[in-house]
Amino acid sequence: MNQPTTHKSSWKHIFSFLIVLLIFFSSYYIYVTQNLQLENLPVISGEVLRADDIDSTLNFESRPLVETRTTWNAPIIWEGMFDPTLYDQKHKKDNITVALTVFAVGRYLDAYLKTFLISAEKHFMPGLPVMYYVLTDLPEKMPKVNLAAQRNIKLIKVEMHSRWQDISMMRMKTLSELIESDIRHCCPYVFCFDVDQVFKGRFGSEVLGDSVALLHAHYYKLPKDMFTYDRNPKSKACMMTGDYYYHAAIFGGLWRTVRTITETCYLNIMEDKLNNVEALWHDESHLNKYYLMHKPTKLLSPEYCWDESIGNRNDIHVTRLIWAPKHYDTLRPES
Repeated sequence: MNQPTTHKSSWKHIFSFLIVLLIFFSSYYIYVTQNLQLENLPVISGEVLRADDIDSTLNFESRPLVETRTTWNAPIIWEGMFDPTLYDQKHKKDNITVALTVFAVGRYLDAYLKTFLISAEKHFMPGLPVMYYVLTDLPEKMPKVNLAAQRNIKLIKVEMHSRWQDISMMRMKTLSELIESDIRHCCPYVFCFDVDQVFKGRFGSEVLGDSVALLHAHYYKLPKDMFTYDRNPKSKACMMTGDYYYHAAIFGGLWRTVRTITETCYLNIMEDKLNNVEALWHDESHLNKYYLMHKPTKLLSPEYCWDESIGNRNDIHVTRLIWAPKHYDTLRPES
């Protein structure tokens, strides 16, 4: 009489076990598929971007002949990858103001500053509020530039160093102090530029990100053993190899990140000075070391800073910023 009951009980246990297995595998399937989808999204500051983040609209397959994503999943921005309207709409809605810093000391002010600012008014962050910070030892020689609504200039007087290498390196200290005293109170993003450049095309809100670095136009296609890193083990900038060679003519991101970058580079420069060491390419060498240790979350292709003397420009569909003619022999102070 007990056998039928035992038989029914056995089937009940088997059925319950199958239900548990079904629930387990269903949950596992959902977990795996969700994580596979997330792995295909760009990563910023160690966190996967939300699906509604504007960078998730980037088309990484639109430029098959160039690298569009790093090994750590940061986007490399090229023409054709983004919809400028989408980016501008989002950042206008968020009421984003962008700070642009530029040093114009000594003869560089007369040679480059006016052209730089006039071209920035045409092409830098179109439609967004911009605060230009012009750092110069000659504020009385500031050229007249007509600015659009919600775009303003602040003049910051800085010291003129006797060596151009010191001008280059000490800008990190000045930028760090400026971010702390002023920029962080009004601008969520800050981009730092060399003055001997000219904007030629849109340099817009698609570049905004946590930590933004620029690929050097002369090195982006070369093998790593040809990158001019500082390989002196006595320097804090020393690195035998790296991911890319970054150009210090432009770097930027959220103000907190840029403050950390400039503070770190300055402290390393000062430690080198105490040890009577000078990095090969000064602040650029220290910036490359920083980005090796702290990966940038967005990279700008050489379209964003192109040297027109380079013969092969097959990858360059648009020039957004170009190098101005260099006159180091007449513009730089004595080394």
